[in-house]
Amino acid sequence: MSRILNSIVAVCPDMGIGKNGNLPWHPIRLSNEFKHFQKMTMTPLVEGKKNVVLMGRKTWFSIPAANRPLKNRINIVLSRELKTAPEGAHYLASDFSSALHLLDSSELEKQVDQVWIIGGSALYKEVMESSGPRRLFVTRVLKQFDCDTFIPDININKYKLLPEFPGVPTGLQEENGVQYVFEVYESTDH
Repeated sequence: MSRILNSIVAVCPDMGIGKNGNLPWHPIRLSNEFKHFQKMTMTPLVEGKKNVVLMGRKTWFSIPAANRPLKNRINIVLSRELKTAPEGAHYLASDFSSALHLLDSSELEKQVDQVWIIGGSALYKEVMESSGPRRLFVTRVLKQFDCDTFIPDININKYKLLPEFPGVPTGLQEENGVQYVFEVYESTDH
């Protein structure tokens, strides 16, 4: 089944997404940006179904233990090292293609609505460079913070910026002195 793969990420101007396993702006909190992330990843379009959040092992362990698994979502962790799903995770897949096969399994196929990729950098890169229908939900933080983890630039030959998207706020946002904008890109190569 060809489902849309949604990636959601907040980036600095240099495409940095993390520092020392945290968000680059830590300890500054962007509560409304986080609420946007929660709303987008948690809200299925089909009643009675759940969304999936796909993440790498490091992303899983960067979530405070009290907040794992991300509630009201099916949490799938990708890891080549782990042999069993980490405590709290619903499923473990050895890689991205295994995770996609898992979604099409009879056990999950009827439960799953949207698929959200939430990190880290290697997984974002793989999805951004894959084929098929994809959307990138990008929060562009308009201030540079020190980063040690990055994603590739968005290839304008593969993605187009949408003028608006249902449920995504438009215009300049600001919290705790940090300005950002929400952008949604859709793949053009499907």
